[in-house]
Amino acid sequence: MPVLSSARRTAALLLAPALLLTACGGSGRDTADAGEPAGSGYPRTIENCGHRTTLTSAPKRAVSLNQGTTEILLSLGLADRLAGTAMWTDPVPKGLEKANATVPRLADNAPSFEKALDAEPDFVTASFVSTLGRGGVATREQFEKLGVPTYVSPSDCSAGRDPDSGGDGSRGRPLTLDVVYGEIRDLAHAFGVDERGEKLVAELKRRVRTATEGLDASGVSLMYWFANSQSPYLAGCCGAPGAITRAVGAENAFSDTHDEWPQINWETVADRDPDVIVLGDLTRKQQTAETAEAKMRFLRTHPATRNLTAVKKKRYILLSGQAMNPSLRTVEGVEQVAAGLRGFGLAR
Repeated sequence: MPVLSSARRTAALLLAPALLLTACGGSGRDTADAGEPAGSGYPRTIENCGHRTTLTSAPKRAVSLNQGTTEILLSLGLADRLAGTAMWTDPVPKGLEKANATVPRLADNAPSFEKALDAEPDFVTASFVSTLGRGGVATREQFEKLGVPTYVSPSDCSAGRDPDSGGDGSRGRPLTLDVVYGEIRDLAHAFGVDERGEKLVAELKRRVRTATEGLDASGVSLMYWFANSQSPYLAGCCGAPGAITRAVGAENAFSDTHDEWPQINWETVADRDPDVIVLGDLTRKQQTAETAEAKMRFLRTHPATRNLTAVKKKRYILLSGQAMNPSLRTVEGVEQVAAGLRGFGLAR
């Protein structure tokens, strides 16, 4: 971990003197009554992934370390309260481009701890436990020691998720969109914009209902390929792709594994022969076959995949990386998969 100079450490301690954070179990949120200034709604407490964060005022210089949580904050109209973002896989959705352009980007991938502190944050959010853990930007405790409270998306520590099970972790039970809605409400509550949070959740629920109304894709098998051509990361039963699959009433070709993104060989894929392949169309350059075009080129030329039903019939559905991770873009994934199934004539 980077070693801070005493001057930098002192400066960091002065960033958020009004913010208190202590470790505790549980999840959810609450509003403390003791000492609350009249009409302010603060202090506000959010119990999140084993931590209890108390804010005596709304954040004004938040740093969001993953695209998923950043897009929630932008969708809540909080661009003016963001001091920096990092770790991107895709362009932002339409409608958020202008707001996003006003926020400094600390790094396309993971910034250093010092780079994050240079933004003088009074609140740090992340989509993944690994981002605010050992080997990530910094641990939650490192930020907390400097007076900076943190928040991690509950989707990464709920639904029986075991991040230490290897790879991208596994889930003991299926993730639901309710967890994503809970994150939106948590962040809206932290920033004092609860009504905006409720409106955003209502709109996302409406979009899911509209996309899936009258849809019946029973018996149709889907395979989700996120990245990597040599040892592909394919979706297991219980992450965001599982939530999408259940919403449209289809089947996941690899629903028999609880690993979030197991690496499965192409011979096994050929044995499963999915009806439709959902491709992550990523703009980052970390793995092989990041873009959808690169994935399709691989599938039609590799001996184990070129005769797949979905490849021969060109049944591809393209999703952003964010739609394939638990985020508000997962709703976009529901819409696009539903539309794709209808377009292929596979949904009644």
